[in-house]
Amino acid sequence: MMEMAEKIKAHLQELNPGKDIGKAFEAGMKIGIYGSSFDPVTNVHLWTASTVAHRKKLDYVIFLPSSNKRSDKQVQTQNEHRVEMLKLAIGNNHKFILDDYELNVLPGNHYTYYTMEYFKKTFPDVDFYFIMGADLLVDIGKGEWRFAEELISRNKFIVMARNGIDILSTISNAPILRNHDDGRFQLLDKGLAMEISSTYIREEFAMGGEPQYLLPDSCYEYIKRNGLYQEVIR
Repeated sequence: MMEMAEKIKAHLQELNPGKDIGKAFEAGMKIGIYGSSFDPVTNVHLWTASTVAHRKKLDYVIFLPSSNKRSDKQVQTQNEHRVEMLKLAIGNNHKFILDDYELNVLPGNHYTYYTMEYFKKTFPDVDFYFIMGADLLVDIGKGEWRFAEELISRNKFIVMARNGIDILSTISNAPILRNHDDGRFQLLDKGLAMEISSTYIREEFAMGGEPQYLLPDSCYEYIKRNGLYQEVIR
């Protein structure tokens, strides 16, 4: 396992040049796993990660672009473009780490439960948290996630508030959540209801709009340079 961990660290070092990857996985580190399609990454993605890291005293946040093999997420852009945009977006923040793990796993092995097991087994001395929105917690409570029982019972979560969702009621009304409500759900209200969807940005590009200030400048320029999001795909 130690040899595998060193190989993974070396790979992450290649993805995150200039960052001390070895330090991120030292014993006692607190790391948030932030999964999304990042298609594209937005300024709110970055603001959210920064807010969570600051408020919850995380040492690092891992940005984990989701696999295009997932049946529950529609991904429009090729993996390499999403990875490159994330590199550009988080390159100057030493607390932000890019990991392409989910892009390389076999179909059927990319569910969140498997992802969290992978991180915990590979780096057993690190304290991992799965970062999610309250809307996703609602979906888990309804039984819409694969391996929901295993995921909830074996992990800790940072749950971000969403307008119109009562997180405490969501937990109390779902047996799978309330029966594991032992402190593993850390609730966070960012204090500002600012949401920018990647879908909106894609549509703006496709329809000749101007979403320049909704995403990092470097990513905006990358999209223009590579002709991404030229059509609306639903």
